[in-house]
Amino acid sequence: KAFLHHTVHLSCPFPNSQKIDINNLIIFWQKDTNKVVHEVYYGQEKHENLSPEYINRTKVDMGKWTLQLLNAGVEDEGRYQCIIMQKITERSTEVIHKSECSLHIIANYSQPEIAELHSGELKPNGYLNLSCSSSGGYPEPKEMTWLISHANTTHSSTAHMDISQDAVTKLYNVTSKLNIPVPSKSHTNISCLLHLREQLGSLVSVPLGI
Repeated sequence: KAFLHHTVHLSCPFPNSQKIDINNLIIFWQKDTNKVVHEVYYGQEKHENLSPEYINRTKVDMGKWTLQLLNAGVEDEGRYQCIIMQKITERSTEVIHKSECSLHIIANYSQPEIAELHSGELKPNGYLNLSCSSSGGYPEPKEMTWLISHANTTHSSTAHMDISQDAVTKLYNVTSKLNIPVPSKSHTNISCLLHLREQLGSLVSVPLGI
């Protein structure tokens, strides 16, 4: 897992117990089996086969067999494979190591914010019309819950979430609406809670006091 726009470290756990000289190895990282991310050809970095989106975005640390991918974006999500081939004769090579890893991108959602959609003053037998919004996050969240508290009891309800994805950044914006009778209890606090995926926990709004 890596945060959006941060540097990702893709490891290639190759023990090299035989201490093979790097000048006898071809090392390359590829994405989804068809895009070349980085290539080291007998000790020299080779650029002509690289997929255009990875040009000038990678650095390799041969001491740790790790590839750094700079400025990670949502489109970088996927499976990466590291393949190491050893030179056997002038014309032949053999694969001596293969490993793979999956990359998941995370972008932080904004703190959920409650807005009042009703106009004018609240009437005792009227309706409370609220929305809760959060933006700029990734991946898609799990769900949104409204918490309605008065005295020492809290009632929670899972709400329908409208989700939109930005065509350029691929980040998500979410909104949920709540429409309930105006609470008759003395003082009520209403909050909304956004539950995130990937064990990222949840975000809570500032409570609205009615």
